[in-house]
Amino acid sequence: MQELIERRCSKLLKDAVDSATTDIHIKPDKTTYTVSFRSFQSLRQVAQIPFELGDRMIAYFKYLSLLDMSEKRKPQTGSFQFPIEVHQYYFRISTLPSVLARESIVIRVMPESTARSIHELAAFRDSARLLEKLAESRQGLILLTGPTGCGKSTTLYSLLKHCNERLNRNIITLEDPVERKNDAILQIQVNERAGLSYATGLKAILRHDPDIIMIGEIRDTDTAQIAVRAALTGHLVFSTIHARHSVGSLYRLHDLGVSHEEMTQTLIAVAAQRIVPVYPEIGEDKAVHKALYEILHGERLEEALLSAKRQVPYALPESLSFAGQYREGVKIGAIEPAETSAKDYLV
Repeated sequence: MQELIERRCSKLLKDAVDSATTDIHIKPDKTTYTVSFRSFQSLRQVAQIPFELGDRMIAYFKYLSLLDMSEKRKPQTGSFQFPIEVHQYYFRISTLPSVLARESIVIRVMPESTARSIHELAAFRDSARLLEKLAESRQGLILLTGPTGCGKSTTLYSLLKHCNERLNRNIITLEDPVERKNDAILQIQVNERAGLSYATGLKAILRHDPDIIMIGEIRDTDTAQIAVRAALTGHLVFSTIHARHSVGSLYRLHDLGVSHEEMTQTLIAVAAQRIVPVYPEIGEDKAVHKALYEILHGERLEEALLSAKRQVPYALPESLSFAGQYREGVKIGAIEPAETSAKDYLV
């Protein structure tokens, strides 16, 4: 039976990797577990499995992640490494108890171990060049935002790769968990059980003479304040924040206790992103998925900050917005048209 469980789990992980899945969902229903894959922000059901088999598969994934296999009443998080064909992949697991007395789990498929160049990720070269230029700033705060599964962390790792290769600076990351290991930089993993939170970890990092700090996510007031303080004291800080668009990130920061003056002094840029199907060469018939970036910086950022302070809506020029870039890409044949409108596609 155990050999069967291991084969089923291995096949599930391989199927996820082969289909460019970002998250595997195993959720209990009334009579079975439903297995779904999230790919490029879309969730699709791929299988239903009996409770007995699902319970054993969940237990096996918890075993791989060094989680407490007997604990089913509390949420747990962990990560594990697993070989698929000739490559090693990293996976992050999150468990939640449900009212059905069974656990729901989500397994995040980590990106490949080697970070790709921002030019490989971006749909348009101008966006890639601008992000690289912004990443070479001496100090300040650069934020990535967008929905789950849109590739924010992948972009951050790409920018860190650029900084590490082009700049002679001390780079330290604080992540929950570390999504891609890089021996060239110092990476720290949040461990709440050991008392290492984002807030306590950032305080310790500031005493370690960093030039560049990457924070996995600004998720609370303490983390936001320490990130701002780091940016104010001569460090370049990268992080992600949850907001639908670049302008929305300013309001999210305000909700987390960051003042207008602090944003004005620290923010270098806010880049929201979405994944779209792009033709590598105009005229090709097979699309690959790449990132559109809506980048708020310079005068546009100043205008948006002033509008936010006055509580007046601010809209980016059409050419810089997601919808404008999308329409232009479709017009020149670089982006595959969606069945829905550009506005619906990029929400």
